[in-house]
Amino acid sequence: MQTRTDLALEQAGNIKNSEGITISERGSVFHITEIMIDSDAHGTPIGRPKGRYLTLEGERLSHFSERYREQVEELADELRNFLPDGDILVVGLGNSDITPDALGPDVAGKLLATRHLRTELAADDPDTDFLRGLRPVSVLANGVLGQTGIETAELIHALRDTVHPQAVIAIDALACSDLHRLGTTIQVSDAGISPGSGVRNSRAELSDRTLGIPVIAIGVPTVVDMHTIVSQYTGEALRDTNHALPNMMVTPRDIDKLLSHASAMIAAALNLALHPQFRFEDVEALS
Repeated sequence: MQTRTDLALEQAGNIKNSEGITISERGSVFHITEIMIDSDAHGTPIGRPKGRYLTLEGERLSHFSERYREQVEELADELRNFLPDGDILVVGLGNSDITPDALGPDVAGKLLATRHLRTELAADDPDTDFLRGLRPVSVLANGVLGQTGIETAELIHALRDTVHPQAVIAIDALACSDLHRLGTTIQVSDAGISPGSGVRNSRAELSDRTLGIPVIAIGVPTVVDMHTIVSQYTGEALRDTNHALPNMMVTPRDIDKLLSHASAMIAAALNLALHPQFRFEDVEALS
């Protein structure tokens, strides 16, 4: 039975450094694992395209940490390494009406949109110099296909020639296969994303290949499927060749707190990474 997961670290399994794949570890407040895949061919054994994948593991994100500021600043430092100069489009993927799938819209609601400031604020007003000097950032949270009838990829294609972003940041809730990573992990990648792939509901891919601009994906695992839980606790893989065994996606009982705290942390880190002029105190007030 194929494991349901969106995490590159889990797909890599026990693979160590090999031709075309480099794995390294670092971190302070987070334990950070970085996987570099040199080509699509080298990534085939673990089902991942060429790209850079970071997994940040730490305390449960549903609880407020005494090291929250350090977490935000370390995540922001890592995100800066992914960002090109110029305009950025941030897209919050997911369904705001379903809590385990609402990470993207929740983060989007906490971000500072700045693309309009240069034209809306008077150029001759010295009091607006700081705001007009911020990086242009656009934010989109359009809902899911079942709500709008429109694929997110279609919307981004339509916006691309108007907004002219140098990169897209896509934020989405993920699935994992290890209970210990449920609500404790953040994944960042420059390889794009296929929304819903971890729960077998894959939508149109968002990537450099499909959009023509870099796509940076950020996510937190909020669900794990029941078959995976049973296999993990029994140590035996379920054999369900006829797909007769019932299955469901399971989410933590404190998913509301997880969503609130994780979205605040990611939004604060993104606001810091996108706008170096800000201090931690500034972005904390925003999110």
